[in-house]
Amino acid sequence: MLIKLMKHEFRATGRIMLPLYLVLLVTAVGANATTRGLLSTQYRILDMLGVLLVAAFGIAIISVCVMSIVVMVERFYKNLLQNEGYLMMTLPVSVHQQVWAKAIVSTVWFAATVLMVILACLVMAYDVGLVSEMFRAIGEVVNQLTAYYALNGMALFLELLALCFVGCAAMCLQFYAALAVGHSRPNHKMAWSVGAFFLFQFLMQMLTSALIIFADFTGLDVLLSNSMMHFQDMAAMHAAMLLMILLVVLYGAVFYVITVYFLKNKLNLE
Repeated sequence: MLIKLMKHEFRATGRIMLPLYLVLLVTAVGANATTRGLLSTQYRILDMLGVLLVAAFGIAIISVCVMSIVVMVERFYKNLLQNEGYLMMTLPVSVHQQVWAKAIVSTVWFAATVLMVILACLVMAYDVGLVSEMFRAIGEVVNQLTAYYALNGMALFLELLALCFVGCAAMCLQFYAALAVGHSRPNHKMAWSVGAFFLFQFLMQMLTSALIIFADFTGLDVLLSNSMMHFQDMAAMHAAMLLMILLVVLYGAVFYVITVYFLKNKLNLE
């Protein structure tokens, strides 16, 4: 059922995100035309058109990034916390599957948004010589890393991808937890949700500060530093990456538990 839920989510969100990606690419082409001749001409109207196209490209980038977050929040809000929630809660699927489906799909759209922004920037700056030189330089760097680090380079790349994935999922779960907490209240649900989100931010910052003070007071930070020094360079990098992934997973797990608990036991659809 998780796969079916994800397919439904991709269809529903794709109707919004895919047209936005198309608009982003179109504005990138327009910005490219601007940088290759519309600006600094003897015709004022062409200069104005060039400025507008570049501005449209910048606005398109911001809009796509913002909408990826808005769509993530809106799907959870409308699908589980409004009238649709009556139907969703009667489906033969667990709350866990519904939360996972939305978190995974949102994370995929976040990754797609980053790739599309990079692609749009390449289109905007497209020049055959420049782009070919850039890819050649990237290829040389990859070859050198592969030759020097062998499989470690690929392992670090995969660890970085895993860190980005769990980081995006944790961000989604923090929004979901705030919405779930806010919608357990009888009135002013969105106001409570916003308050819960900032409360979570405050508590996490306080917890982080407390852990840093505790580590400094007890000498734990020195112990960890000395332990890392016993590793070789690559081993230390792998250990650091795995530690960061573990911390982000724990961070997301807290909000996952809060989200599931409030959806199961405290959800107020009235």
